[in-house]
Amino acid sequence: MSRFNCFSFLRAINVGGHNVKMDALRDLFIAMGFSNVVTFIASGNVIFTSTEKHTAALEKRIEKNLKEALGYEVSTFIRTGKELAAIVEYLPFPQSQIDKATAFNVAFLQEPPDAAALSKLTALKNDVDHFHVYGREVYWLCKVKQSDSKFSNVVLEKTLGMKATLRGMNTVRKLVAKYCE
Repeated sequence: MSRFNCFSFLRAINVGGHNVKMDALRDLFIAMGFSNVVTFIASGNVIFTSTEKHTAALEKRIEKNLKEALGYEVSTFIRTGKELAAIVEYLPFPQSQIDKATAFNVAFLQEPPDAAALSKLTALKNDVDHFHVYGREVYWLCKVKQSDSKFSNVVLEKTLGMKATLRGMNTVRKLVAKYCE
């Protein structure tokens, strides 16, 4: 039986009054039958091993279990170690722009956005915020502090018409360095 390392990025963990201790979150994943479960910083990043190959099925299973356990919807975005390493290696903007930016983030989606959603997102580009979509990820380069930008996860979800969760690229790089072979 093959086992796969999975990275789950959970939306609505330790934001908006939805506080969950990482030990409790880890225990919920163990109760779902996953092994080698660890959390990474207190923002809903859970790494685990599973025999399930289909990430969409894993996402739905985790969402269902977390809603039952926590009492609210927790959108779940799964990536394999190989996928996460590719996200880190991908260069959506020239390195010189990334180096000058104040924030560089990636938004995880469950499926690629359609052409209409891409057009709406492109229309949000301005002097401060730049976007690039590749597969199930939206890369966001912000030239000011994120709090000074008009863009946010809520704006992204409304624009695309789908759930998303944002992570800083530094966090994603640290995950890859620590947990990917």
